[in-house]
Amino acid sequence: MFDFRFTHLHVHSQYSLLDGKASIKELVDAAVADGMHGLALTDHGNMFGIKEFYNYVNKVNGGLDDDKKLKPILGCEMYVARESLLDRKDRGYHLIVLARNEKGYHNLIKLVSRATTEGFYYHPRTDKEDLARHREGLIICSACLGGEIPQKILHDDIKGAEEAVIWFKETFGEDYYIELQRHKTDKPNANTETFAEQQKVNAVLLDLARRHGIKVVATNDVHFAKEDDAEAHDRLICISTQKRYQEPRMHYTKQEWFKSTDEMRAAFPDLPEALENTREILDKIETYSIDHAPIMPNFEIPAEFGTEEEYRRTISEKELFDEFTRDENGNVVLSQEEAEKKIKKLGGYDKLYRIKLEADYLKKLTMEGAVKRYGDPLPEEVAERLKFELHIMKTMGFPGYFLIVQDFINVGRDKLGVSIGPGRGSAAGSAAAYCLGITQIDPIKYDLLFERFLNPDRISLPDIDVDFDDDGRYEVLKYVTEKYGAEKVAHIITYGTMATKMAIKDMTKIMDLPRSEGSRIARIVDSKLPEVDGKVPKTNFKNLTKYCKEFAAEVNSPDPAIRDMMKYAGQLEGNVRNTGIHACGVIICRDDITDWVPVSVATDTDGSKVISTQYEGSVIEETGLIKMDFLGLKTLSIIMEALENIKLRHGIDLDIDHIPLDDPATYKLYCEGRTTATFQFESPGMQQHLRALQPSKFEDLIAMNALYRPGPMDYIPEFIARKHGEHEVSYDIPVMKQYLEETYGVTVYQEQVMLLSRLLANFTRGESDMLRKAMGKKQIDKMAKLKVKFMKQGQDNGHDPQILEKIWKDWEKFASYAFNKSHATCYSWVAYQTGYLKANYPAEFMAGTLSRNLSSPDKIRKYMDECRAMGLSVKGPDINESRDKFSVTRDGSIRFGLGAVKGVGVSAVNAIISERNSNGPYKDIYEFVERVNLSACNRSAIESLALAGALDCLDIRREDIVAEIGDMTFAEQLVKYGQRVQQDRNSLQASLFDDMEPLETNKPPMPKAPDWDRFTLLERERELVSMYISGHPLDPYYMEVNYGVSTVAADFDDRQQREGTLTIAGLIVSKTSRISRNGKTFGIVELEDYSGKAELRLFGRSFDQLYDQITVGMPVYVKITFAASRYDPTRISFNIDEITPLEQYRGRLANMVVAALDINYSDVSLVNALADVKGLPRAGDFVIELYDTSKHQTVRVRARRKIPINKELLETLDSLGIGYKVQTAPSR
Repeated sequence: MFDFRFTHLHVHSQYSLLDGKASIKELVDAAVADGMHGLALTDHGNMFGIKEFYNYVNKVNGGLDDDKKLKPILGCEMYVARESLLDRKDRGYHLIVLARNEKGYHNLIKLVSRATTEGFYYHPRTDKEDLARHREGLIICSACLGGEIPQKILHDDIKGAEEAVIWFKETFGEDYYIELQRHKTDKPNANTETFAEQQKVNAVLLDLARRHGIKVVATNDVHFAKEDDAEAHDRLICISTQKRYQEPRMHYTKQEWFKSTDEMRAAFPDLPEALENTREILDKIETYSIDHAPIMPNFEIPAEFGTEEEYRRTISEKELFDEFTRDENGNVVLSQEEAEKKIKKLGGYDKLYRIKLEADYLKKLTMEGAVKRYGDPLPEEVAERLKFELHIMKTMGFPGYFLIVQDFINVGRDKLGVSIGPGRGSAAGSAAAYCLGITQIDPIKYDLLFERFLNPDRISLPDIDVDFDDDGRYEVLKYVTEKYGAEKVAHIITYGTMATKMAIKDMTKIMDLPRSEGSRIARIVDSKLPEVDGKVPKTNFKNLTKYCKEFAAEVNSPDPAIRDMMKYAGQLEGNVRNTGIHACGVIICRDDITDWVPVSVATDTDGSKVISTQYEGSVIEETGLIKMDFLGLKTLSIIMEALENIKLRHGIDLDIDHIPLDDPATYKLYCEGRTTATFQFESPGMQQHLRALQPSKFEDLIAMNALYRPGPMDYIPEFIARKHGEHEVSYDIPVMKQYLEETYGVTVYQEQVMLLSRLLANFTRGESDMLRKAMGKKQIDKMAKLKVKFMKQGQDNGHDPQILEKIWKDWEKFASYAFNKSHATCYSWVAYQTGYLKANYPAEFMAGTLSRNLSSPDKIRKYMDECRAMGLSVKGPDINESRDKFSVTRDGSIRFGLGAVKGVGVSAVNAIISERNSNGPYKDIYEFVERVNLSACNRSAIESLALAGALDCLDIRREDIVAEIGDMTFAEQLVKYGQRVQQDRNSLQASLFDDMEPLETNKPPMPKAPDWDRFTLLERERELVSMYISGHPLDPYYMEVNYGVSTVAADFDDRQQREGTLTIAGLIVSKTSRISRNGKTFGIVELEDYSGKAELRLFGRSFDQLYDQITVGMPVYVKITFAASRYDPTRISFNIDEITPLEQYRGRLANMVVAALDINYSDVSLVNALADVKGLPRAGDFVIELYDTSKHQTVRVRARRKIPINKELLETLDSLGIGYKVQTAPSR
């Protein structure tokens, strides 16, 4: 009688990357729905999903009766190498490994971790030696057809199969089971051969099990949750194997869904014991926790300060009890029962001795730093603050954490020369952190709150995020790894999932649809969804289908191929696709990390291999591991570059951490909104608000940083109006001025709400933080309780209940938007540093900015434009002036770095600069190759330097360097010449004959290659430095491209419309022709302008008439007509009507400028400036609109003569602050 529920023991989730489709939630919910009492998770070679599985089962169990709770079985389908895991010979046999108890769980961690870090060969592989070593607490099942025993049976090696059975039986005893599977299928496009193989294998397995006294279990090798998921899973396998759906490829049986107990009984009607034995395994599984209290790493404290042994001898348990359960003033604040619970939670008295030692040493370091920060004696307010903070750190058990953080920060800053940020997030609210050097902002001066960071009423690990310059981050991580041990430090894994666009593109590819179709639909995904209940819905298939008609039309497309593609893309959306590592999260452990969680190998951003945890950041701390965030902040790197440039040019060691906070030039820059390239304040919207605000103190910048984000942005106009006295600054209760005066009566920060709740209603520190959190997260129940307390205690303090009610409502409205002042202050300080550098050392700062943005052409273009707007000249690379990075010349120009030229390399750059520093500038190309180390600076490097323009200073043309002379280029001849000269020189120096004359070596004659056209010259330059420096091929058409058409390339996709006409101009940079699904040829043309690139497609008549007329490198004018498709009105079709050489439109577009001036304008500088406008002789109309605000009249005046309408004219008007419009003059 089958009176129990089946237990699935062989189950894959989506963490079996691109092999499993089922989510953890789907699997657990299905098990509970079927009344099962247990469920295993056995993903391929990893434990990625184990923590999520464990957590979700516990969550579900919280709502179930005891007799219906589900027992999680933690496991892995491992790969077992045939010999040693260190051999790279085979991919390994499959094996199901389950943790029977906590010891088994930790042994499983060891096996999986070593399989990944040492045994990886196609898969993470263990071996029998490791299995035997870590066998305690493990249950083993023989696995699917990929297991060792089934594989040997399939290959008719029955003897080998039996030997393997005997080994596993002898090693694991009664905890070894033989696994049976039956996947009979009649589903279309399914693997029908598997079942026959299973039947052959099962017969032998049953015989072996009978003869050796081994129990059998039935499994289903689950890969997806529901039967209907089989088709989506089939397509997932296509993505995994990179195969098209219709081509010959691997197929599953489509029977691998999470079958119910009844379905498993139907599959094994003749073997009820195989089902019953799954219950036996379930009964063996013990209940245990994989979570742990914080496992704090031990910080080495100098022995001369004290040791744990000394503390144990001199301090009694009663003294520890009192110290850790009373407040900072020695007052009893806990009942005996609560106090005993606290001692136990901290780890008992044995642990308290260690915490006490660390706390005392932390106090010593803090007080030493406090004297440096605040002077001696300490102000009473500072002393009280530090006393409170240190007591909280100690009694929460975290002094070791702060010792570790202050150590790597101070070593990084003082010994490694790393630029470290002033702090970020709530940690800046700690005065102790400020005294320890962890942060650089005085929290007392700026009313930053410690309890916003560490609240004894809200028990959680401290979280100190630290910003490092990009290069320095790795230096500090290296230090930490060496100090604590490589086995105790790891990065944190991340899981990449299939987002909507990725799912569509993947499905488009594997279902063999035109790539253009996938790209077209993917563009719809970028559509902005309408707000729903005040929020923009998350972008996913469900919301796009519901709120975007265009997307819904594709989901329900009349084209069955599109419809199917969308169906399966929707089903696969959200599947885990790959792994990565957290950008900043790092684990530092007391023990070997694999004592607690599994690890794997990951690739860091620099390409190096690093160890990472297999559990991701949101859950890793639950296991007891301590997470610290090491963030790379590019702005700090830019600041370092700027400081180096300042020292090189001016000989000044500028201390950026001690610049004046009242620098007039810096505030002038902010007031004028000239903040491009500065930190946090560079967006056009922010620039507009800065010009209106006219900030005059640092606190203004902090407030703007906090306000400029969705929500609080609505308060900016009121904030500005109050600053300028246009609106009255008022306070609901006069005493509120104490905390609101700096923000002109507007509540901007969370800290203000916290401080006011204390001031008005006597909230404690902890209660004020609870209020902040409850309001920010809209925790209604907590807010209701706190409101009662606020109203009562506020009235007890004599405040009007109606006013208190108004204040509470204001807080409710704003608290969800209010920003963390600690973070705003720290980042405003970094921002101010960049503003100071830009205002006072503009060339040095912009050179640093360019150096750190070389990998982003769009940003380089933007910052090059900013340099020109600032009047800074940016010059190309030059071997006589360039350093390795962007630098500043003596005359204040910015010079491109040699290290940024592709194909040159660090060795060549170092050789060029070293020789130049030793013996002066190079005089000509011959002397260059005579002097430079040609082993480092070879022929390829010389050619690259020449094509980038770096050798222009030697009076040699770029085309001559690469000119072919016989069977070699001129550059090769130069290298050979230079080598001979250097060899002769070395021989002469080594000669015994002092009077020996130097040998004459003939110089190769300079060639005269045909002149390159401008486009070729600039394109070759761009190939080497990723941008145009000497000029742009479109410069002769600057006005036509930017002002004579209706869109630019960067906006082309967004400007496409349902009907109407668009015009665009630019350079043809590529053209290709392809065959569509219906067999017709179409063209893809890539057009580039100053803003970026746009892709144009030519179909039908447009292709026939225009494709052959255009060539790469041709500047063109394009006209496009949009209309609804004749065949499907929901789709947009566009037709390219015209592609014309841009030369034909030169001077006919954007040939008139209309400037707007007040009628009282009398500055003659405009007339003089117009007379001085140079540039391309592109004559046009200049019109002035004089407006009289008093009479609301405008008068147009046209210049008598035509003047150049060009870029230089616009820059002149910009410099004079004159508004203007560029138009195309009517034809006459």
